[in-house]
Amino acid sequence: MKLGTDQLTVQYSGAVRPALHGVTLSIPAGGLTAVLGPNGSGKSTLLRALLGVIAPSAGTATVEERNVRAWDRRELARMVGVVPQSETIAFPITVREMVAMGRFPHLGPLRAEVGRDREAVDKALERCHIGDLRNRQMTTLSGGELQRVRIARALAQEPRALALDEPTASLDLRHEMSIMRLLRGWTDGGITVLLITHQLNLAARFADRIILLDRGRVATEGTPSEVFRREVMEHVYGWPVHVGQDPVTGSLRVVPLG
Repeated sequence: MKLGTDQLTVQYSGAVRPALHGVTLSIPAGGLTAVLGPNGSGKSTLLRALLGVIAPSAGTATVEERNVRAWDRRELARMVGVVPQSETIAFPITVREMVAMGRFPHLGPLRAEVGRDREAVDKALERCHIGDLRNRQMTTLSGGELQRVRIARALAQEPRALALDEPTASLDLRHEMSIMRLLRGWTDGGITVLLITHQLNLAARFADRIILLDRGRVATEGTPSEVFRREVMEHVYGWPVHVGQDPVTGSLRVVPLG
């Protein structure tokens, strides 16, 4: 499933400069694309614009080469699963009930679950390795478990694309790696994954394509080897770095100096 933008500009009310300015991108189907950049570079704004949550000041965001604002919201929700950066659980709910909420775009407000819905929920629980948690209350979960549940909810939608905003934030090493391996595995199965992250080295290791934003503009984009160049990273992040190949994984690694 292809996503893209054409001269996309987003200007928030009262802001001195646009959050995004003239951004043109093509996000190919079936791969893992990571969006990187310093705080305030426009990463989350790009995601919200691609999902049609915010209206651009100029330009367009597209899903399957169609303006995202022209999509019916329920139809779009069946196509794209979303994992936001944070959310509040305001009432008691089990893991299974939380994942089942991903079926809402298919069910609507009145129709009860049928066999296909239960199958989709069970499959999502299995794919995220949380079947044994299905009867646990959400409030009892660890950070890593909670993230897996939120991703499973998005998968229960049976989407063609997943959009995730900082899914590994504040997680320990094991949970961080397990989630990235899950995402990588799903792209190998044909799902398009768009990942917003601050984790440079995880992106270098797992992403097919990198988009590097700087103050609302695309600084560069391409494969990890095309983007992870010392002079580019130092200019965007404003700090001296060393970029080299990790002797164990073979992927590029960015090490801050000084």
